[in-house]
Amino acid sequence: MAKHEEVQDGIIFPIGEKNDAYAQYFIGQSYYNALVADPNISVAVGNVSFEPGCRNNWHRHNGGFQILMVTGGEGWYQEFGKSAQALKVGDVIVINDGVKHWHGAAKDSWFEHIVITAGTPEWLEPVDDDHYNQI
Repeated sequence: MAKHEEVQDGIIFPIGEKNDAYAQYFIGQSYYNALVADPNISVAVGNVSFEPGCRNNWHRHNGGFQILMVTGGEGWYQEFGKSAQALKVGDVIVINDGVKHWHGAAKDSWFEHIVITAGTPEWLEPVDDDHYNQI
């Protein structure tokens, strides 16, 4: 049994649909609920949920930024060349323009965060099992 299964029901916002549009950039299953998707606004806001062990590929946001606000479960965030940092409810991560990073759930926990993103994502290599299992 995984920890924080309540994330499946949504903590603040509904969990959303399976994130099929970006599935190629994730290991495991994620879910996405667009909270702000107005074409007249240059910032996207969404609720992203991760099943245990799910994480996205290394990536960067060019010409913008990303802010993560953790609302449920336990997860990880790592900038390239730095140690991974554990995430818990209430943590906020600010990712500056062009910083290579990844984020996702802990192996044994559901994980959810609100994401505020501007700029163009550049998707890079997966966070392979060897790397993930070492954190």
